[in-house]
Amino acid sequence: MTETLAVGFGDGSLLLGIVVLIALEGLFIAWLERRGRSPLRLREVLGNLVSGAALMLAVRAALLDEPWTNVAAWLLFALLAHLTDLLVRWRRAG
Repeated sequence: MTETLAVGFGDGSLLLGIVVLIALEGLFIAWLERRGRSPLRLREVLGNLVSGAALMLAVRAALLDEPWTNVAAWLLFALLAHLTDLLVRWRRAG
């Protein structure tokens, strides 16, 4: 099992799997919301989901020795999504 995890990290497939799970989580929340059964609103958690996915893609880019500009771009995207998430929460609270 340890070897499988090492390979998954080494080729980035494990991190892509996590990104897919994040996307499925968003779709599930949207589905529940549409049915009126979700305590969450997708628009309230979307920034959080996107920033988490972007962070996973930044880690993947770093592990695969992609150019530093790719890693920086994913990190910037994560920051923008996080700041958007904070703004949405701040406006909701105020």
